[in-house]
Amino acid sequence: MNNQYLTPREIVAHLDKHVVGQDKAKKSVAIALRNRWRRRNAPEDIRHEIMPNNIIMIGPTGVGKTEIARRLADLAQAPFLKVEASKFTEVGYVGRDVESMVRDLVDIAVNMVKHEKSAGLKDKAEENAIERILDLLLPPTPPKRHSMEFPKYEPPPPKRQPLELPKYEPLPPTDTYERTREKLKARLMEGKLDEREVEIDTPQSQFPVVEIFSPMGMEELGVNFQEMFSGMMPRKSKRRKLPIKEARRYIVNEELNKLVNMDEVIPEALDRAQENGIIFVDEIDKIVGSDGKSGPDVSREGVQRDILPIVEGSGVNTKYGMVKTDHVLFIAAGAFHATSPSDLIPELQGRFPIRVELDSLTAKDFERILIEPKASLVKQYQALLQTEGVELVFSNDAVKKIAEYAEKVNSKSENIGARRLHTVLTNLLQEILFEPPKAKKKITITSKMVESTLSEIIDDEDLSKYIL
Repeated sequence: MNNQYLTPREIVAHLDKHVVGQDKAKKSVAIALRNRWRRRNAPEDIRHEIMPNNIIMIGPTGVGKTEIARRLADLAQAPFLKVEASKFTEVGYVGRDVESMVRDLVDIAVNMVKHEKSAGLKDKAEENAIERILDLLLPPTPPKRHSMEFPKYEPPPPKRQPLELPKYEPLPPTDTYERTREKLKARLMEGKLDEREVEIDTPQSQFPVVEIFSPMGMEELGVNFQEMFSGMMPRKSKRRKLPIKEARRYIVNEELNKLVNMDEVIPEALDRAQENGIIFVDEIDKIVGSDGKSGPDVSREGVQRDILPIVEGSGVNTKYGMVKTDHVLFIAAGAFHATSPSDLIPELQGRFPIRVELDSLTAKDFERILIEPKASLVKQYQALLQTEGVELVFSNDAVKKIAEYAEKVNSKSENIGARRLHTVLTNLLQEILFEPPKAKKKITITSKMVESTLSEIIDDEDLSKYIL
């Protein structure tokens, strides 16, 4: 890691572990991520003028667009949100408005900062939780009262003096109580009391879920009704009996919430969302307007018009305060099999200056996808059968044959990219997964086995259309 932030080469190296090929897309995304760090370290007089270079990735389904987004979330070191454009509707119609993506991004930023602040306070929260559990196991003894001796009555002197009473002080806890508490604490720390049950108050949700249908989203009103009502009514809790191991988690979380200062968390989270936030908009081709309609398309072009000001840079009101989207990085992706990026409204096209085309996958790519990634399909099926005590081995010829069949089915029917490998492998291993052999502890998948199982289905176009 360089300068506390990954370099483009390191980002590509990480993506290579999970996504095969697509070098152009990986490089573009890596540069965009690194530019976030470069902008933050640029001179202050020009920093505000440097706008993010939004990216649009174009390629058929199943070639790695969404997978790149998933893996970016691990690397971003910043608030990262993945949304699907097809879920949004134009303002004024029932559904989610596009500004909700910014509100979700802020929620992620708040949770991220809160988690970081909590990490430094965990030891203190653990100490407080242990003391609370000890109080439950061994309640403090009520203090004994001193016998109070009043002075005998004497006639007041000529000048009246205030009556002095002996000071009242509770007796200190006895040594026996302290020794018992220390012994319990030692046993608690060693885990010897984990199964012992204690009664604690756990928070209980007291408000029913209510859906409100309105032209504006609930968040649009800028009011958190749960918080508003919780201030008016006493907080409801439920008395529960739990093992100490489980109760300790509840109490630690309560103590962390008390220790974390939200007045510090919220400003930092807002700044992080505005300056470093990344929003990945998937399926953007689904909001391209239909050619057959002359008027505006509510569910498609209307959404484009609503997204435009957010991508350009505007203020969005959230329950934590106003958020500006000028420096939020937007990465869009779409198959565009029936349309093209030029069918988007011109203003939106201009806001995605970098276009990257992802390549269709070949049989060679499928071979690599089956073996090379960290969690490849072959490794996943091997891990599944390992739980049954069966070792699954794929010969090189078998992997090659599976890849060829996947490419063949894609060329004959709809091309769904690497997702075809799921259907091919599931059909190949169906009998083994249904009833793993008890006698054999090692199964080797050969090319002959692949051919005998799949050749009939693949050669019959009608069957392959419905099965594969």
